[in-house]
Amino acid sequence: MSKNSTRCLLTTLLAALVAGCTGSEGVSPPEPQDPDPVVVDFPIAYVKRPIPTELDDDDNPVPVNFSVREPVTFNPGAALFVRDRAALSAFEVNVTDAAFWVDGQPPAEGDPAPMYDVKDVDVSFDGSKIVFAMRAPEIEGADEEDQPTWNIWEYDSTTQSLRRVIQSDITAEAGQDVMPSYLPDGSIVFSSTRQRQAKAVLLDEGKPQFTAFDEDGNTEALSLHVMSEDGLEIRQITFNQSHDMEPTVMASGKIVFSRWDNAPGNDTINLYQINPDGTGLEILYGRHSHDTGTDGATIEFVGARQVQDGRLLVGLKENTSTKLGGEFAFIDTENFIDINQPTTTGTEAGPAQVSATPFDVRTDDLPALGGRFSGVFPLYDGTGRMLISWTPCRLEELDANDNPIAVECTAEKLADPAVVEAPPLYGLWMYNPSDGSQLPIVIGEENIVTHEVVALAPRDLAAVIPDSAPLADQTLVEENVGIVHIRSIYDFDGQDLSPLGITAMADPLQTTADDRPVRFLRVVKPVSMPDEDFLDIDNTAFGRSRANGMRDILGYAVVHPDGSAMFKVPADVAFQINFLDANGRRIGARHQNWMSVTAGEVKQCNGCHERTSLLPHGRLEAQAQSINLGAPVTGSPFPNTNPALFADEGETMAEVFNRINGFQDLSVNVRFDDVWTDPNTRALDAPINFDMGELATPAPTAVGCLTNWDGRCRITINYVDHIQPMWELPRQVFDIDGNLLQDNTCNTCHGQTDDMGQLQVPAAQLELAGTPSADEPDQLTSYRELFFNDNALELMNGALIDQLVPLLDANGNPVYVTDADGNLVLDPNGDPIPVMVTVNVTPSMNVNSANGNVRFFSRFDAGGSHEGWLTDAEKKVLAEWLDIGGQYYNNPFDVPQ
Repeated sequence: MSKNSTRCLLTTLLAALVAGCTGSEGVSPPEPQDPDPVVVDFPIAYVKRPIPTELDDDDNPVPVNFSVREPVTFNPGAALFVRDRAALSAFEVNVTDAAFWVDGQPPAEGDPAPMYDVKDVDVSFDGSKIVFAMRAPEIEGADEEDQPTWNIWEYDSTTQSLRRVIQSDITAEAGQDVMPSYLPDGSIVFSSTRQRQAKAVLLDEGKPQFTAFDEDGNTEALSLHVMSEDGLEIRQITFNQSHDMEPTVMASGKIVFSRWDNAPGNDTINLYQINPDGTGLEILYGRHSHDTGTDGATIEFVGARQVQDGRLLVGLKENTSTKLGGEFAFIDTENFIDINQPTTTGTEAGPAQVSATPFDVRTDDLPALGGRFSGVFPLYDGTGRMLISWTPCRLEELDANDNPIAVECTAEKLADPAVVEAPPLYGLWMYNPSDGSQLPIVIGEENIVTHEVVALAPRDLAAVIPDSAPLADQTLVEENVGIVHIRSIYDFDGQDLSPLGITAMADPLQTTADDRPVRFLRVVKPVSMPDEDFLDIDNTAFGRSRANGMRDILGYAVVHPDGSAMFKVPADVAFQINFLDANGRRIGARHQNWMSVTAGEVKQCNGCHERTSLLPHGRLEAQAQSINLGAPVTGSPFPNTNPALFADEGETMAEVFNRINGFQDLSVNVRFDDVWTDPNTRALDAPINFDMGELATPAPTAVGCLTNWDGRCRITINYVDHIQPMWELPRQVFDIDGNLLQDNTCNTCHGQTDDMGQLQVPAAQLELAGTPSADEPDQLTSYRELFFNDNALELMNGALIDQLVPLLDANGNPVYVTDADGNLVLDPNGDPIPVMVTVNVTPSMNVNSANGNVRFFSRFDAGGSHEGWLTDAEKKVLAEWLDIGGQYYNNPFDVPQ
């Protein structure tokens, strides 16, 4: 039934509802309709709450501005209700108040009811149990960290019993637990700030345990966790740096959830899928579909739930709203990855998104004739019917006595820019799309929101996906690492973008290593940031820009001749991959998406993706087939390669090498040895070895990691500890008698005094002093000189002062000093006085990338003015530091307090 054909129904409903409106008594229900014999046989559960308000600057109550990015907000006054039938005549029972009765007794008459909060309701597959999030009442006078947390609770309708799923008070209060959903084996997936495995990783890194905040630094980050039905065996399965939330299981057994992609350059909430054991994480839908709100507004995809025909029923909500409403859509994720982008096997015409609501509504806070929908729950009885939480469109006008009353919306009234919307009147309805009928179940009440409705009816059990760890390579499980296999970095959305074609690139007789543009890859992890109450970190600790956060490097791997790579990465750690040239410097932009693997998991990627491309990527079965078909036959080497590296049909070069030599560790060093060229056909390509063990200054990694990598190894570069020492390292050249021939120490030339202690203008106006900067005492002078504009200096009368030059106008003529009336000011000789200005010195470096700093690195290349003054190991550290953002610190616990 189209939305146009439902307008008559909408008008009838509005007339029935608004006809009973008064300023204080609320809305009368419409006349009862004949009960539906199919629909009314099952119980329903729902949440009722007062419309959340807060005080504005004038202490007037105003609606709370809800944000989908702040999902643990506490709004007291809610309760969970159950009706034994989905009908107006059914009696509702409050099933949650009892959790907060004292000594099992309800409050005495006249005493206030407990002010707790309830949300995120889900129902078991057999329809007998409800799981939800509930937070106990505020403790008066307690600090925020001592207030109750959100807990997961369960109500069993067969026994009419209520229990907190996690029995231990200590364990239950260890995090904010919200958004639970049943898995088919009876366990529960939920979102939580407890970050169990992530905190264990912090200990491995030598840091104290803390709850990491999202990448905006506003709230504790939510991750998906799974626990057994008795609240035990809690394990974290996602490791995003911002929220992973609203999980629910699909018929396939996979979990679909909303992920806040918030790495630098991103800020959208997309649909992802994952297996219950944490394997198989990939995007499902939405990365390029956020402009699908009303009038092209930006929306987020939240609250997905699969319906019987396989599509997802998804909420389309703008980031903030005071109205508790939005649009809902059916999304065909089987055939599409974005609204107008089918998967490579998609057969439907599209678009992927179609409205699931019967009336025309808006995603923003402006009123619409169709009212607002706060929630939609599909029935699984083959009818397509849905339980909906809906409010009609109501406007506020003054009656004859100047008292506010609610009146029906009309197109004419909505066209008035001064229109004032009345508070919503959310009630529950049964909507049947086949005939457009809408039956009332719970009539809306003034100042009360009735929403989050579910039906306690059985539905088909989803598939059970067993834990993959027992079948995984146990050596990897014991090492707590997984494997990433990239079939070819030259594969861009199914196109071969290698210079000569993959077949030629893989043949050492056709292509040498020097002809391959990508030689290595770097694996980078984010550094989690704590609450400022735990560790107070100024913005200066991040350096030139906070945009890139702090970063660790997990290590490096070789890219094989066909563009493939296969290497270990730590389990349960977020990471991104960047590609490097022969100098170990990043090619292209940073890959700003977080990946993760579980212990023993082998994650395959076909290749790469242009950021602006709309083609499917990041979802293996949705994207184009890999262009790297691998070895053509089994038992033979690739053409003209080392015969010891014999292939199996379909294997990439990386797979062959790992099968014969074992899964390859990452390395903190950048190394290449030619293992593929057959020495009987031509000479081997030259090795590359940028070894941090050769540093004369402190290496930014543990000593043991220099020779033996494991999943706990990190390269953590702090400017003060690892870059400044390079500028101060003595680089003097002596003859055989010990006489100084040349002093190439960086801060000798790039300092305000020479080796004799005499004042000088720093070479190239670049001062590499290790003293606190006069501009920002929290940073060294050298760091400010490298990354910030500065004034040129000159030596005058035995002192270093800012160089001054005459100011010129747009025509190149001098500008002179004038008085308040615009008259020239003359010197004692009667001459006009030129306006003098400082000379700007642009920074020597930028934080974009090492290859974006050619002006710096070229000085140390062959033929450059500083040739040989930095070692390969030093240039490697400088390059990787610039590639990850040129931060001042990359370990928050190294920042002076």
